[in-house]
Amino acid sequence: MKVAILDDYLDTVRTLDAFARLDGHDVTVWTDHVQDVDVLADRLAETEALILIRERTQIRAELLERLTNLALISQRSVYPHIDVAACTERGVLVCSNLHSGSPSHATAELTWGLILSAMRQIPEQVAGMKAGRWQSAIGRTLRGKTLGIYSYGRLGKAVAGYGAAFGMDVVVWGRDDSTARARADGFRVAPSREEFFGSSDVVSLHLRLVEATRGIVTPEDLARMESTALLVNTSRAGLIDPGVLESALRAGRPGMAAVDVYEHEPVLGDDPLIGMDNVICTPHIGYVTRDEWELQFNDIFDQVNAFADGAPINVVNPDALEAKGPGPV
Repeated sequence: MKVAILDDYLDTVRTLDAFARLDGHDVTVWTDHVQDVDVLADRLAETEALILIRERTQIRAELLERLTNLALISQRSVYPHIDVAACTERGVLVCSNLHSGSPSHATAELTWGLILSAMRQIPEQVAGMKAGRWQSAIGRTLRGKTLGIYSYGRLGKAVAGYGAAFGMDVVVWGRDDSTARARADGFRVAPSREEFFGSSDVVSLHLRLVEATRGIVTPEDLARMESTALLVNTSRAGLIDPGVLESALRAGRPGMAAVDVYEHEPVLGDDPLIGMDNVICTPHIGYVTRDEWELQFNDIFDQVNAFADGAPINVVNPDALEAKGPGPV
């Protein structure tokens, strides 16, 4: 099959052990990011199987209608960036392993790294030494502080475990099913939303971005946080409306933030958070580790091969098989 892989910024996929699973296919890897429909339509004109790296490129009806050879989209995890209905209408199968039983440990680890970096002011200390200064900042100890976990799902549970191991008082907020899981695991649930934001020294967001959660963290929530508190977002930028976090940080509540996700990516120096001294910014690297990619692309490439063998797996839209009509998969 003619296979295309989009948005491999560091040209990493070809170096994975998992890449051998595509032996026998005609593979093209694109290392830049393009969202222009005309450019994508030209690049993918002959593509039969399209491999996406998470949500880096939007696949909508306007593009799909021009990809007459496309038969499969293979990826891993959730798919808000794909117009599944348009895929189904055109007979394009979407296959995605949702790995419901396992979190992205890489993202959880980065979250904890950001918490440590911000609370101990590690970037400032490193920059100070490089500039010839000794001990240019003073941080805060995590032990005994309150760690607020907003939504106790797979990632929230992992980060809560790290907090407990560091001697933090873990408190959870979220929907009823989320807080019920937290209670079952022995964690405290905040008595109210106001108490959750107001009493947490660190708030870490672990919600999926859907219509119900877009903008769910409000200016009022942030204003309740202490001037010494830290907000961490390794989930999705859209959980906070554009400009809200920047304004809150300039007002001093919370006092710090650490973010790995942005409204428009990739960010090349044009996001106001990057220039703020009280913000640590990383370029959406939560899931970007070699170990995590080996895991993810094993699944993604297996889906391509299963499709080529006529027995697709992890199918999101089985009705696409009927729309495609008779003939081999």
